[in-house]
Amino acid sequence: MKKNLLLMENLSREDIEKIIDISMMLKTLHNLGFRKTEYLKNKFFLLLFEKPSTRTRLSFEVAITQLGGRFSTLNASDTQLSRGEPVKDFARVVSRYVDGIIARVKKHESLEELARYSAVPVINALSDREHPVQVLADVMTIKEKLGHVSGVNLAFIGDGQDNVLNSLMIAAGLLGINLYIATPRELWPNENYLLKAIKLAELSGGSINITTDPIEAVKEADIIYTDVWVSMGREEEADYRRKILRPYQVNMELLMKSNRKPLVMHCLPAIRGEEITDEVIESPQSIVFDQAENRLHVQKGLLYYLFSSHS
Repeated sequence: MKKNLLLMENLSREDIEKIIDISMMLKTLHNLGFRKTEYLKNKFFLLLFEKPSTRTRLSFEVAITQLGGRFSTLNASDTQLSRGEPVKDFARVVSRYVDGIIARVKKHESLEELARYSAVPVINALSDREHPVQVLADVMTIKEKLGHVSGVNLAFIGDGQDNVLNSLMIAAGLLGINLYIATPRELWPNENYLLKAIKLAELSGGSINITTDPIEAVKEADIIYTDVWVSMGREEEADYRRKILRPYQVNMELLMKSNRKPLVMHCLPAIRGEEITDEVIESPQSIVFDQAENRLHVQKGLLYYLFSSHS
């Protein structure tokens, strides 16, 4: 039976922990020089992109190759989708050619329709609603740096309607993370995500906390996380968002308000001088580029978990 990854909630806590364990094992082998395996031998994947991509596209392409698989990468403009072909027709045809589809889409509804009519698993490589593969890499990085995930105090500063944050809330609820969100009232998180994450956290021993005060959010933070203020598709709100999010910049002054010495994460690309300063991203507390590297290793772990006969 095929298993899609469209939303973070498609994975259980056990799924996430297994994916992270596999990813860390594959990273260890990678660093020892064992980069080529045959875990996805004879597997072929379609990578479909409606939006620009650097880390997601390249990490999946390298991951598939290093696991012994093959892929074809298409922009939507390369396909008949750009000429009005229904997604359901596209899905029913291409899923007869490939073993899995990895798609970055403008609208999450397109991803859902793709998965509904596909005969093979579909992975969300980013939609306007979530970015689960990014958050898997985030969880791996937290475990790698702190030695554990449950009980970690994680502060997210900035846009409460961010698609990465939606995935992060669910992951925090599943894994027992204490998540502190600092965002303006105007950008309060989606109520459905917030309530779902709170219910999950009650079961896992974590907590979901929300405030308008970034200083309050970082007070006991082990990690401070931020993302761009203007996500793809929201460019028309740019001036408004920059104005109301200005007090939520992650800078050295904010880091000094923490009682701990928090590590700093950003899913990239960063707009230095907006949501995060150059000084912070280049500081010893920044683990941004380790986090970005882990995109490769977690894509390998995820693909191994979903597609390898060894899993």
